[in-house]
Amino acid sequence: MRNRLLACTRFDWSRISPAVFGALFQAVMEPRERRQIGAHYTSERDILKVIGPLFLDELKEDLTKAGNDRRKLQVLHERMGKMKLLDPACGCGNFLVISYRELRLLELEILKRLFKRSETQKLTDIATILRLDVDQMYGIEIEEWPARIAEVAMWLMDHQMNQLVGEEFGEYLVRLPLKKSPHIVPGNALRIDWNEVLTATDCTHVLGNPPFVGSKYQSAEQRKELSDVAQGIANSGLLDYVTAWYLKAADYIQGTTIKVAFVSTNSITQGEQVGVLWPEMLEKRGVTIFFAHRTFSWESEARGKAHVHVVIVGFALQTPRSRLLFDYETLKSEPTVEAVSNIGPYLVAGPNVTIANRSRPLSNVPEIGIGNKPIDDGNYLFTDEEKLVFVKAEPQSKGLFRRWYGSWEFINRQPRWCLLVSNTSPSELRAMPLVMERIQAVRKFRSASKSAPTRELAKQPTRFHVENFPTNSYLLIPEVSSERRRFIPMGFMSPKVICSNLVKLMPGATLFHFGILSSSMHMAWVRQVSGRLKSDYRYSAKLVYNNYPWPTDASDAKRLAVKEAAQAVLDAREAHPEATLADLYDPLSMPANLAKAHAKLDRAVDRCYRSQPFVSERNRVEFLFNLYQQLTAPLLAAPATRRRRRPQTPDAES
Repeated sequence: MRNRLLACTRFDWSRISPAVFGALFQAVMEPRERRQIGAHYTSERDILKVIGPLFLDELKEDLTKAGNDRRKLQVLHERMGKMKLLDPACGCGNFLVISYRELRLLELEILKRLFKRSETQKLTDIATILRLDVDQMYGIEIEEWPARIAEVAMWLMDHQMNQLVGEEFGEYLVRLPLKKSPHIVPGNALRIDWNEVLTATDCTHVLGNPPFVGSKYQSAEQRKELSDVAQGIANSGLLDYVTAWYLKAADYIQGTTIKVAFVSTNSITQGEQVGVLWPEMLEKRGVTIFFAHRTFSWESEARGKAHVHVVIVGFALQTPRSRLLFDYETLKSEPTVEAVSNIGPYLVAGPNVTIANRSRPLSNVPEIGIGNKPIDDGNYLFTDEEKLVFVKAEPQSKGLFRRWYGSWEFINRQPRWCLLVSNTSPSELRAMPLVMERIQAVRKFRSASKSAPTRELAKQPTRFHVENFPTNSYLLIPEVSSERRRFIPMGFMSPKVICSNLVKLMPGATLFHFGILSSSMHMAWVRQVSGRLKSDYRYSAKLVYNNYPWPTDASDAKRLAVKEAAQAVLDAREAHPEATLADLYDPLSMPANLAKAHAKLDRAVDRCYRSQPFVSERNRVEFLFNLYQQLTAPLLAAPATRRRRRPQTPDAES
């Protein structure tokens, strides 16, 4: 330890950013503790993505416009001196440290334009021309140690910036003794009033990276904190922990010009959470999204970093100069930016539309439902080996077995067997003692349940809790599928096959339906609207399928082209009988003929929507949301016709 300490003293620390302390602190935390409190420290790259559109780009633009105009430079300088930033989940202060550094560098450029070295040499104290100091930075941090680290990191950054000023103007500048301090308050940001830390009338910007804790992984205390913040919001139990910061920030900025930007998991702009959070934010609290980074891979400078996909959302109450949408061709690529007229809650250019659960399909297409839910403790399900052993011991049961598919079994082409006894006569069942043992085990399992409906179901142990047996061919849609796949593998099944409740069934499906659902157009909708199981797609009937806007006026020729292309996809699959659907749809091993068939299908489906091609997934999503809005908009009332007054006759006048 002594040798390492001595080595540290020989190292030149002057070029090391104090922001490194956050990563160091995360590295020494227990992984379980870090995961529970959502303590993830953001890289400088991602911090700059936040503060750029939030305030830095505008300041730089104003500096460019000011040129060497002393009055404009002084106005800009004074404005920066009045800025006050609040990070209500500041950790070790990375956001505040980097923000302060960038502001000080901008201030230095202003000073270089305002003063020449000869002019500053006449000053007795160069510090008098500075307007920025650490006391403009405010933070709230639930843990004591990170709060203290944040203070030290801020002072170190201030010292580094003072050295730069001194080097530029030829005077050693050091602020000792320390007269001003950053305002880092230890406390629970969801329990304290932010105005007690920094009054909203004095604050100019709120920023940060609130904790990443999903709705299903929150502690009882975190769930209570979120519930208290989201009082009166229906279905708030679906929300991630981070949304509490969004709601508190929206309340905090009421009646002000404060701008806010947070890094968050992309789950708050996908699936059911959108319909819960964003109507509250956009409609009831009146915020406007003025910039957003669509989904990208989050980067951390610490070991044991979280592997998550994130978004950045900037919002305020006032109408912005412009609305900027940053998009990524791949999760790790550099973003492209586009000025748009409006940014909706799914972070696409378009209206503020949210998708809610719908009981029936929006378009004229067959309804889909779930498969069979046995609630049998596994007594009716068998592997190939288990079935062989069972039939050998009880040969009469052979005709009762049917193939059984869930999402995993279908995608990996490893079906199990289901012992279907619901349509077997009592006399036949009693002649098969091993089958009766299974039925008895199911009855006993259901009777012991804490659920009253399940205990009631014990009275009919030969029946499933949910039964769905199509009489004709049907389309199977896996409920859960890996996000790595460009398409969710779907397929037609024989009515002899039984499916579990982990898939969706579409009786009466045609090749046209299969083609649309297997297209990039539909998958763009799925990626934006569906919920997630961890990071995998979770396909739902009420949210995803029932709301999907199908083509409204595709001609017979265009529909035929989709059917032919859909059949070509099925044929391409059958050309690889040894491969599972997991193999065929892995982006690294997808065979060329299948990729080509899907590309042809995409072109056919696209033409059902419009003649010009879609250039990107975002382009598809924006089109679909606009179409959704058209299909769901209430019919406009016809304008009232003005009744013409009848000309009065002379007799009437008299």
